Amino acid sequence: MKNHSIGNIRLAALTAVFGAGASSVALAGTPEPAPMAPIAEESAVSGSLSFDLNSHFVSYGADVWGGARSFGGDSTFNPSLELSWAMTDNFSLVLGTWWDMNDNTALSSSFGGDLQEVDVWAGGSYAFGDLSVSAIYQAWMYGGGTEHIVDIGFSYDCFLSPSLTIHNRVGNTTSNPGDNGTVLVAGIEHGFDLGPVSFGIPVNVGFFLTDDFHGAPGGLFPVNSDSGFGYASIGLNASYPLAFINDKYGEWDIHGGVTYFHTESDVIPFNPSDTFFTWNVGIGCSF
Repeated sequence: MKNHSIGNIRLAALTAVFGAGASSVALAGTPEPAPMAPIAEESAVSGSLSFDLNSHFVSYGADVWGGARSFGGDSTFNPSLELSWAMTDNFSLVLGTWWDMNDNTALSSSFGGDLQEVDVWAGGSYAFGDLSVSAIYQAWMYGGGTEHIVDIGFSYDCFLSPSLTIHNRVGNTTSNPGDNGTVLVAGIEHGFDLGPVSFGIPVNVGFFLTDDFHGAPGGLFPVNSDSGFGYASIGLNASYPLAFINDKYGEWDIHGGVTYFHTESDVIPFNPSDTFFTWNVGIGCSF
């Protein structure tokens, strides 16, 4: 699953719809029960659609477009879509895409216009009670090439919802000079409601197992990066349901939040600032 900024894409289950049964009496003769209306089964497909404006594009602690030069940064528009198929009560398949649209570079986009990156992912997850395990392959297409990612994720549904993502770059034909390697991201998140508004406080810490993951070891001006602690972040997110939109069009919401990042320059050397805030706002739909 796309997880550049460790936050963001969540699915909601579909609500089951049931038919109603009735009986009738014949005009003459013995009363006969009318056939029951069929009961609609819960759909095996659920999904989420989102249109977000982000002040920064942060990829595992790296401020990709240098937006940390100011709080506003050079904002990016990021639509995303994710679909999930419940194959059994415990096992689901997932398929999704995420786009990065901005004018933060003078270089021509390989896609055309302001579309700088297209990511796609596919995989599956299995639930062992409250524990979920996932394996997701991602293709991040930008800079005329593709960055190949395999993520293994663990999450536990409880008060602080702890999670661990093992993020692996396994191949790279893009202009990004970083080496293949692995990043561990440990997270917790506490959610709560105040009236109709839902809040979440996510905390994440990234630890790099590989030197030069965000470095540039080759080229005329090589810049090396270390392994070890890379970044920590804490955010405050909120969402408000748009109840006036009919349910048959999905469950829509408006959402947004702010996130504070602290990064380590020896591990992530190209950030304009080692500490910075980001913001996002958007509209989304779960179905």
